[in-house]
Amino acid sequence: MNAPAAAPADLYAQHFAEQQRRAAEALARGGFDHLVVPSGTLHYQVFDDRDYPYAVNPQFKAWVPLVRNPGSWLVFTPGAKPKLVYLQPFDYWHVVPQAPAGVWVDHFEVIVIREPADALAHLPKDPARCAILGEPQSALGEFAPNNPQPVIDYLEYHRAFKTAYEVAMMREATRKGVRAHRAAEAAFRAGASEFDIHLAYCAAARQDANELPYGNIVALNENGAVLHYMDLGREAPAQSRSFLIDAGASHAGYACDITRTYASDTNGEFQALIDAVDAAQQRMCAQVRAGFDYKQLHLDAHLALAGILKDFGVLKISPEAAVANGVSGVFFPHGIGHGIGLQVHEVAGFAASDRGGRIDKPAGHPYLRLTRTLAPGMAVTIEPGLYFVDLLLEGLQRGEHADAVDWARIDAFRPFGGIRIEDDVVCTDAAPTNLTREEFAAAA
Repeated sequence: MNAPAAAPADLYAQHFAEQQRRAAEALARGGFDHLVVPSGTLHYQVFDDRDYPYAVNPQFKAWVPLVRNPGSWLVFTPGAKPKLVYLQPFDYWHVVPQAPAGVWVDHFEVIVIREPADALAHLPKDPARCAILGEPQSALGEFAPNNPQPVIDYLEYHRAFKTAYEVAMMREATRKGVRAHRAAEAAFRAGASEFDIHLAYCAAARQDANELPYGNIVALNENGAVLHYMDLGREAPAQSRSFLIDAGASHAGYACDITRTYASDTNGEFQALIDAVDAAQQRMCAQVRAGFDYKQLHLDAHLALAGILKDFGVLKISPEAAVANGVSGVFFPHGIGHGIGLQVHEVAGFAASDRGGRIDKPAGHPYLRLTRTLAPGMAVTIEPGLYFVDLLLEGLQRGEHADAVDWARIDAFRPFGGIRIEDDVVCTDAAPTNLTREEFAAAA
């Protein structure tokens, strides 16, 4: 019998306690008395009075689920109740933020201000004793972000380890993302254009493009070979052979990141290739275990994907040889994944420890975003892919390994673009938790 789920208030209380513990240690490392975190400010376009979409400071939303509140500040002093200076301006041009509400509010001394400058009266007296984390534009008087490295190193390193509250928030983001992915697949099968599939996705997620954690990749046919394809064609192609969608959703400041690939002919060879990548991807997800080196997971993925290419007649050499001579990288040119949480590409992916240092990427693999050893609480993406990219294939054809592949087989797959399958997976003390697969199963 499963244990009852923890109440949201209890989850947040545990998260809040951990945030305080981390912040106190980070301040001690840097020799500061106070942690001061601005939420961020609006940025205006050059020679114009229009602002860019606001993006909250991740160090701010790590404490409170507020993502649309520029001009606010958080102050933490060890031994004192944390303070939230909350900007609620007098404004008839825009919707004014509502009064703070939720399970987190009672953990803070909430001070409502009406003008951004009013925050100064509620910040610590000596800015020199403060670790101020933010962007330069957030400066207010003498409170200019200094982003001390020992403090940043500690907080960002430990942000890889998600609290139970954070996993719950990511699960909610995943629920929205899965619902939207199902709507996008239905739109593809109905013959919609990339743009209309994108609109169907946003409608199902109940989030507009600025609320999503990153720009949707919605690619039909050959466009699936462009890793970050975001052009969103307005007209549907005469024939939609394949569909690759890499799209996420947000919840309370946390992100999900999901990729799926579909074939219109569910009995054809491209569908069989998708199925092979999907099966390999699930085996890779099972490798997300405490103590496993994420670099090795990436290298193992190259061998597995090369094996698939061999099975489908694309490779004429052994998978081992294709990995050794770099041919596998022509078809799998990106990393196996990255950390995820408050940011889609979570920070400190290369951190050697919470005091800094760097774990280098494997030689010949410049696009891997995470090189740390996995540990309980870490949340990562697993996203292997196989692509038929003209630019990379041209380089292969001109090089010394041109005879390592069957070019007729490559030409047969080019019209489909490529395949990517991506799940968000949490490392635990035992078997990994695949947030993405669990939500797809629940929504079936």
